[in-house]
Amino acid sequence: MSSKKNLDPTIVSQHEEKETIASELTRAHSKLAMQNHEKEKREAELVIANVELAFQKKEKKNRAAELVVANEELVFQNQEKENRAAELVVANEELVFQNQEKENRAAELVVANEELVFQNQEKENRAAELVIANEELAFQNQEKENRAEELVIANA
Repeated sequence: MSSKKNLDPTIVSQHEEKETIASELTRAHSKLAMQNHEKEKREAELVIANVELAFQKKEKKNRAAELVVANEELVFQNQEKENRAAELVVANEELVFQNQEKENRAAELVVANEELVFQNQEKENRAAELVIANEELAFQNQEKENRAEELVIANA
């Protein structure tokens, strides 16, 4: 300190001011170095983020392509379902027609069966009449045979 006392106060003041400025510059330099380091870290993070975004963009593009294919498949499947539904409508209409035909045929068969029952009853009635007529003929034949025998006896 004894040497500082001998110096000109202006020089001392300038020297202190230079030291202050140097100190401030050192702090500013440190701060800039730290900011540069932070910027480099942020730059590295942004590079990683850009790589990730590029990957995600590619994945989205792939997924979009997959969805286009899936949508085309769904359109195809829906068309197939509509075609099958149309075929089933036609088949159902055919079944309705066939059922109506079966009902008509069943009604015809009922009428035919009723006619057969009537004819069978008529045949049974005619058979009963024929049995009676046969019995009557048998009786008449027996009477004729008896009469013929009586005539043979009478003629003899």
